[in-house]
Amino acid sequence: MQEAAEKIIRMIQKSLSELANFVEGNLLGNAGHIITGVAPIQSATENDITFLEKADRILLLKDCKAGCVIVPFGTNLDGISVIQVENALESFKQIVLLFSPQRDENVHGISSRAFVSPAAVLGDNVAIGPFVLIDDDVKIGDDVMIHSGVQIGAGTKIGSGTVIFSNAVLYRNTQVGERCVIHSNSVIGAFGFGYDSSSGQHKLSPQFGNVVIGNDVEIGSCSTIDRATYGSTIIGDGTKIDNLVMIGHNCKLGKHNLICAHTGIAGSTTTGDHVVMAGRVGVKDHVHIGSGAVLGAMSGIMANVPENARLVGIPATPEKEQMRIQVALHRLPEHLKEFKKFVKEVESLKTALKKTE
Repeated sequence: MQEAAEKIIRMIQKSLSELANFVEGNLLGNAGHIITGVAPIQSATENDITFLEKADRILLLKDCKAGCVIVPFGTNLDGISVIQVENALESFKQIVLLFSPQRDENVHGISSRAFVSPAAVLGDNVAIGPFVLIDDDVKIGDDVMIHSGVQIGAGTKIGSGTVIFSNAVLYRNTQVGERCVIHSNSVIGAFGFGYDSSSGQHKLSPQFGNVVIGNDVEIGSCSTIDRATYGSTIIGDGTKIDNLVMIGHNCKLGKHNLICAHTGIAGSTTTGDHVVMAGRVGVKDHVHIGSGAVLGAMSGIMANVPENARLVGIPATPEKEQMRIQVALHRLPEHLKEFKKFVKEVESLKTALKKTE
């Protein structure tokens, strides 16, 4: 399959002059040279075109065999044809799409193989793919696109312009704002991880709440947001959630947060606006992360975080303090040797003192 796809791409042939005109660039080199594909610098051949985003990285082209390189204006290369442009990355993206046109992944109309409850209310221009299940009393706004295999529980509301990709699951009474994107295999509104263990057994706490997602929110593939025990788990407007993120019950995230992959946020945590959590951050329950805070990768958050703080480490401490700790740890073997040396010297002094007594 991959070989067949590559052959189809290679059927497209463009001269360097055609490509230079296409991206409105300045060609230096053989105008008639034919390009049949695109490739990274390391693997490009004489029939490929590649790009150099910044002129100060010209050493990357030392062993480059590409037929042409897209470069920023003012960049010249000996022995290699170049197309000089204002923005090398953007121009390269245009050429990539030229050689490998993107398929239309949009859903059109309502599939005959979808199940839509007669009690559901659909807005205008709603698209629903095959094997979608939409339960009773669901309300869907205008221009919503729902890809194949999505399941939407009873009482759920979805705002206009939202896109839900294949196999995502929205439990009952979930509320999704306008222009949101929910990627494949995400689960919104599953039961929270809360149990009463007083009887010696783990009995699930009540699950009467729901999840409320604001406008312009994006939720990555295989991420989960648990429903509240009571009330709502809330995701604020404009927040972007990466793949493989877990958000516990009764959390309330502010606006325009950035939550990176593998982050886990325990129940009843709250955040302000514009909070950044890098990859694999772990946040304990019932803490507050202040607006503008940045939590470094693999941070362990055990207490409230002030506004605009920059924390890193386990347990997380201010960034500068953590750097000092790391420097001290690296010097620990050296300090240990010195300590052992001092211990020997002290023992020698004790022995000498005993002999003089």
